[in-house]
Amino acid sequence: MNKIRVTKKFSFEMAHALEGHDGKCRNIHGHSYYLFVTLIGKPIIEKDDPKNGMVMDFADLKEIVNNEIINPLDHALMLYENSEFIKGIPSDQKLIITSYNPTCENMVIDFAAMLKDCFPTGVVLHSLKLEETKTSYAEWHAADQ
Repeated sequence: MNKIRVTKKFSFEMAHALEGHDGKCRNIHGHSYYLFVTLIGKPIIEKDDPKNGMVMDFADLKEIVNNEIINPLDHALMLYENSEFIKGIPSDQKLIITSYNPTCENMVIDFAAMLKDCFPTGVVLHSLKLEETKTSYAEWHAADQ
């Protein structure tokens, strides 16, 4: 049986600042992010399985991605652990401190690490695409790793 790729699109709002950047992105600013999660696997063939014909139920994929990425990051501020901005952020704010500069590229690498072991046997994370703006995105592909 052929392998099939399935993709689900997610969205979240998040702010960040790029530590040491030589342009406007060094300032705290926000984006409407779109994350495309693509899995690859063989559709379930057991006729009595309620997921018959699916690689993975989109509802199950949604639950995983929401728990791992979307819910923690939506309406948060993400800053590099060495950022001078951290000391000025009130403690009641949703602040995510990372060990990396929160570029689109670094975030998509981190997201892949978070998700790669979350799927059922035989279903593999194929790729991620993180759109930061209407014209800019970063992609991660398992085949490139």
